[in-house]
Amino acid sequence: MKLTKSSLNHNKWFLLKPKLIGILVFLFFCIIFSLIISQQYHILKKAKNDAMHTNLQAIHKSIEQSLKKNYVDALTLALTINDKGVPEHFESVGKKILASDTNIDAVQLVPNGIIRYTYPLKGNEAATGINILANKKYRSEALKAIQTRKMYFAGPFELNQGGLGILGRLAIYKNNKFWGFSAILIRLNTLIEKPEIKNLDQSKYYFQFSKINPITKKETFFLDTKTKLDPKNAVTSIVPDGDWKLYLVDKNPYELIFPFVIRSILALILASLIGFLTTSFFKKPAELEILLRKQSDKLLKNEIRFESIFEQAAIGITYLDSITGRFSEVNKKFCELTGYSSEELKLLDIKAITHPDDIEKSVDFLKKLYKEEIQEYTMEKRYINKSGEIIWANITVSALWKENEAPSKHVVIIEDITKRKKADEIIIDSQQKIESLINTIDGIVWECDAQTLEFTFVSKKVENILGYTAEEWMSSPTFWTDHIYYEDKGFALQFCEEQTALKLDHDFEYRMIAKDGSIVWLRDIVNVIIENEEVKTLRGIMIDVTKNKEIEKDLNNSFNLVSEQNKRLLNFSYIVSHNLRSHTSNITSIVDLITTSDSEEEKEEMIQLLKSVSDSLNETMLNLNEVVNIQTNVGLITENLNLKQYIDNTIAILSDQIELKGVHVISSVENDIEVNYNPAYLQSILYNLISNAIRYSHLERNPTISIDFFTEKNKKILQVSDNGIGIDLKRNGHKIFGMYKKFSNHKESKGIGLFITKNQIDAMGGNITVESEPNQGTTFKVYIS
Repeated sequence: MKLTKSSLNHNKWFLLKPKLIGILVFLFFCIIFSLIISQQYHILKKAKNDAMHTNLQAIHKSIEQSLKKNYVDALTLALTINDKGVPEHFESVGKKILASDTNIDAVQLVPNGIIRYTYPLKGNEAATGINILANKKYRSEALKAIQTRKMYFAGPFELNQGGLGILGRLAIYKNNKFWGFSAILIRLNTLIEKPEIKNLDQSKYYFQFSKINPITKKETFFLDTKTKLDPKNAVTSIVPDGDWKLYLVDKNPYELIFPFVIRSILALILASLIGFLTTSFFKKPAELEILLRKQSDKLLKNEIRFESIFEQAAIGITYLDSITGRFSEVNKKFCELTGYSSEELKLLDIKAITHPDDIEKSVDFLKKLYKEEIQEYTMEKRYINKSGEIIWANITVSALWKENEAPSKHVVIIEDITKRKKADEIIIDSQQKIESLINTIDGIVWECDAQTLEFTFVSKKVENILGYTAEEWMSSPTFWTDHIYYEDKGFALQFCEEQTALKLDHDFEYRMIAKDGSIVWLRDIVNVIIENEEVKTLRGIMIDVTKNKEIEKDLNNSFNLVSEQNKRLLNFSYIVSHNLRSHTSNITSIVDLITTSDSEEEKEEMIQLLKSVSDSLNETMLNLNEVVNIQTNVGLITENLNLKQYIDNTIAILSDQIELKGVHVISSVENDIEVNYNPAYLQSILYNLISNAIRYSHLERNPTISIDFFTEKNKKILQVSDNGIGIDLKRNGHKIFGMYKKFSNHKESKGIGLFITKNQIDAMGGNITVESEPNQGTTFKVYIS
């Protein structure tokens, strides 16, 4: 029998390098564990930072809401100043403001920058008479309120009356001239007495509050803390209305490091153990491989020594009859592997001890050997020993017949690899544990090609968050880009491309379409993997932030609700002050006429007229009462109103002015026209538009007012036109509906009517436009939804 050297070259090269394999396995697991630990650390660190941002934003919003309410209070205080620049009912209004807002300690009016009016005066006497525009301590921040024409909150600073305080100042202008300030005084302790600050977990965070001192230009901190503030351990937010900087500081910035150091040490030990076991498992096959090569060389040189080597070989060797498959010779090692004696084996064929699942594969290889398609083959197969245990073996089969001879015998060299197979199972089990660990992370762990964005790995968590399986995701190279919500797709792809080109890790939010068609908000934290100075791979985790987005949306809706209610309450106060003026004026005029009438007939006529005005006043009061009832609701109560009737009522109210100026009113509105509107708002709108047309009539021609109602592009339009003095829209168009904006020197001009009208129309979901030319006239169009 003859063996060739090529018959022993079946094993892979690495079987001869167990130490190298052990080192590679050690490095592999070190990298895997490092990535997992690093990812966990960054996730926890990010979650902690996000929690701090959320808490600080809640504090920020709470403070800003208080400041916005202070703005309304300051504006209300400013309304006490009459046209002559003198406050009326200051103390009663101040008392109501303090009663409605417990966060305010005092209110002030500061004409020409000098504190003249303070409520309550008790305890604040020391502030009276201070000229804040001449005082270095207060001047710079007072000027900011004038320059910005917005409410600016100065301080905190030491008050003359004692303690730290904040002054919110609103610059007041009368007839476009600076009058002074309306001011709200808040003690610092009152400002920071917020539930969001009190309820902070003091074991984790502390709150700090600072501002750049306008005089020293240095940052001043106002809250006493035990530790020095380190900006690296804090999140910040700016309150622009006072140029304040809010800090939320982490008391335990290094609490996450120690657990991850322990994990890193354990991971290193585990990687070392796996590397050692791998080396051990591969060491024996390598030794056997070397021995087998040596034995083969000896067999090729000397046939006489073959029998001795055959019996003493550390691997199993057997000769088989190629026709019957029976054992003709077996060595001692093969007997040890199978558990049978040499005599017992010679009574069996190879199929009797081969695992049933490996018989077909063995037969296929033998057929090729018989046909001389191959001279030898190597395969892994299973044997069943005498006790029924499964033995894994790596076998090399070589033909022992010469070329063109009939098959006779072949030799089988058997290497026991059962231990290596068990080691492989341990490694596979470890890999499965790592994969299981990844799948427990509360987010979709993924990996993709940086250039094509084709995903090479997606964790099973994707099924919980988006409904797709990992297999469905990776079945398409463009799956991710195809399922980004269309409104976010352009931004997400552009942002990812820009950050990847800059080789920067990035973090962004976008929406994806889930399997059930729902929209899911994801926060994607991406690591850029660079190899040879080129970006090759992107790895990251997608976190479901849909609930956070819904909470944020609810907060915005709540804020809009409060703003809308405040706006309508303000409109109500405008209606009361503006619309009742005409009724009271008419009543006063009629009473004067009654007292000066000479005949009972004139008095009776005036009494009837007084009764008519009284009825109109009563109707207005009923409507205003209804407005009061709806101020606490977002939706306004509307009714089907006869438009012609409301126009006639308005003309009746303004009849004295119409007659005095000789105004010709032309109305084309038919008797059956109805609109769904709030009664008080409709009467107020008609009153303001018609009274303005009368007030600003042209002195050189007969005043004419036209009132029309028509439909244009499915929209109902109420149009009021006049031939009066008109408005220069090029100069005043941008401020025509602004509060206290005047466009003429008319003594009765208040600059409030069009402001009220615009807000009422907006509240009803409509719109108003104006067309006008100087000396030609004006046309207002009210679009009714």
